[in-house]
Amino acid sequence: MFLSDPPESALAEAQYDEERASEGYVMNATRLWCWRPDVHEAFFGVRSMLAGGSALSRADMAVLFAATAAARSDSYCGLAWGTRLAGHTGPDAAAQVMSGRTGGLDPRAAALADWARRVALDPGASTPADVSGLRDVGLTDQEIFEATVLIAWRLAFTAVNAALGAEPDAQLAESAPAPVREAVTYGRPPAAAPSV
Repeated sequence: MFLSDPPESALAEAQYDEERASEGYVMNATRLWCWRPDVHEAFFGVRSMLAGGSALSRADMAVLFAATAAARSDSYCGLAWGTRLAGHTGPDAAAQVMSGRTGGLDPRAAALADWARRVALDPGASTPADVSGLRDVGLTDQEIFEATVLIAWRLAFTAVNAALGAEPDAQLAESAPAPVREAVTYGRPPAAAPSV
């Protein structure tokens, strides 16, 4: 990242320990956000609150986040969420989403991917027909609102990471399925050395 390592704090160390336990290492993005670990905690709390009370499935959220990352040429979130999406759709369909296409997705997932791209690239160009298309694949108005807020959340996270130079972790790139890794040709390249 473009900033130096953040100062030590009990809250930052707790977040590092939690990530070491869940991921096996501390992600570069977490190190960046630990310049304000309180903000990091609150920011992810918003996502957890929204996701926890939503009828959107984990597969829906993976499509939203992967398509948003691809639309914004975010390699970090692209590798992370392309890998998660591959667990729901298979690596080849996930790779298509990471390349800006929707082949191999069911109609609901394709509509969500298209909506994520619309919101990420030109939200002011959305139309009632775009929203009707989401209803046509079974999304309720509440789910459409939640999907849109989740996309906006991902955009904010992406903007901070990209602007301040957070490189995708080497471990993240290594664990991504080959088709996803090959599709993510944009954004910052993965870090050369593993994070500790």
